[in-house]
Amino acid sequence: MTAASPPGAPGPVPAGPGVPPGRLRAALAAGRFVVTAELGPPRGADPGAITRKAALLRDWVDAVNLTDNQGAHVRLSSLAGSVLAQRAGVEPVMQLTCRDRNRLALQSDLLAAGALGVPNVLLLTGDHPSFGDHPGAKPVFDLDGVQLTWTARTMRDDGLLMSGRPVATPPSWLIGTVENPFAPPREFRARRLAKKVAAGAEFVQTQYVFDVDVFARWMTDVRALGIPGRCKIIAGVGPVRSLRALDFMRSGVPGIHVPEDVVRRLRGVPGGQVARAGIDLCVETIQRLAGIPDVAGVHVMAFGFEQGVPEIIQRAGLGPRLAPAPGGPPRPGGGPAALTAVRAQEGCRHAD
Repeated sequence: MTAASPPGAPGPVPAGPGVPPGRLRAALAAGRFVVTAELGPPRGADPGAITRKAALLRDWVDAVNLTDNQGAHVRLSSLAGSVLAQRAGVEPVMQLTCRDRNRLALQSDLLAAGALGVPNVLLLTGDHPSFGDHPGAKPVFDLDGVQLTWTARTMRDDGLLMSGRPVATPPSWLIGTVENPFAPPREFRARRLAKKVAAGAEFVQTQYVFDVDVFARWMTDVRALGIPGRCKIIAGVGPVRSLRALDFMRSGVPGIHVPEDVVRRLRGVPGGQVARAGIDLCVETIQRLAGIPDVAGVHVMAFGFEQGVPEIIQRAGLGPRLAPAPGGPPRPGGGPAALTAVRAQEGCRHAD
């Protein structure tokens, strides 16, 4: 029997009065299998860096994540990147971390995102500055990711700041969070997500999935807590481009779990074929994830390899992403049935 949803968890939230639903919100509400991707802002003031990456992704994703000084390295702000991505025709998901801001600045940036029409926010605690390019910087962490999620929901749904003062015009963004199904203790991870959902999270993007079996067991725990009815689960994926990148993921990034069969597979090909094998593995992982109940989509993390994302999405049977009017018919590649049809077409081409 499925357990009750976390107390206080929000139901699906429509866009505010007079505000059309965003592409990501509409796709999730319609039950389409969504695709999002990472778009890292540049270490510089060139707006063209965002425009060029957006052009590579525009027809293939429902939205792109604009990261917030990812890895505690200085980049163009996620708010500026979100505005530039919108101008380039791509829907943004603005990441906002607690690392660099106190509660005044966090609420101010959330209001700014609402005023500028950013339709989605992804709220997280953030990496400690000691991991980045300014290790001597003073961390803030006035709030954590759960508290920031609660704050955002209160601003939007109750029209109140943390001080209790009213918000004159509440924003309407969709609220997202992150989770790592593989970090120890694994039995706690679903319950941790339940806390974020109770705080107001409506979608979650996970850490890289390389071990689909472990992820499937986490999804069983998630379903037992009634989370999918409240929060859409988007699984993180990405191609391993080199053995050096593989070693870094295994030892230099906390919480990434790469099983031994994946390591053997990537080490078992000639050096010049690792990148291709990594793409093949990513495609297969997406196809397996699409068959797990209550997985609402995938988030493709291909840092510095945006040009390869269309191939991954196409080969997985999920693209291109043609944007219908909200409430219209599903896009091609918008769910497991369409995915099966595309795979059948690919089989015919291979037989020719």
